[in-house]
Amino acid sequence: QVQLVESGGGLVQPGGSLRLSCAASGIIFRLNVMGWYRQAPGSERELVASITTGGSTNYADSVKSRFTISRDNAKATVSLQMNSLQPEDTAVYYCNLRRPGYVTNYWGQGTQVTVSS
Repeated sequence: QVQLVESGGGLVQPGGSLRLSCAASGIIFRLNVMGWYRQAPGSERELVASITTGGSTNYADSVKSRFTISRDNAKATVSLQMNSLQPEDTAVYYCNLRRPGYVTNYWGQGTQVTVSS
């Protein structure tokens, strides 16, 4: 059974930083693309960042230069370092695991990030 468990969300002031982590189990982690998505109230879920099996990264324009995604295949974890957080970054953040060309597609339960003074 595949499980993705996120941690690291919380309340932070504008300009602050948070680090999200996602631990995967029940699957061969290194074969899968990992991503972070977010969903704000009243909005659709959107891609924040992704990282391929080879380590190539992709970011939403709104987070480029502020967020950094990384993965540790040995620990089966993916992290999202978020710096210079702004109120518009407030959302529930979801970890995603997928394998291109396969039906493999899993989601974590989500972790709340709130940026407010």
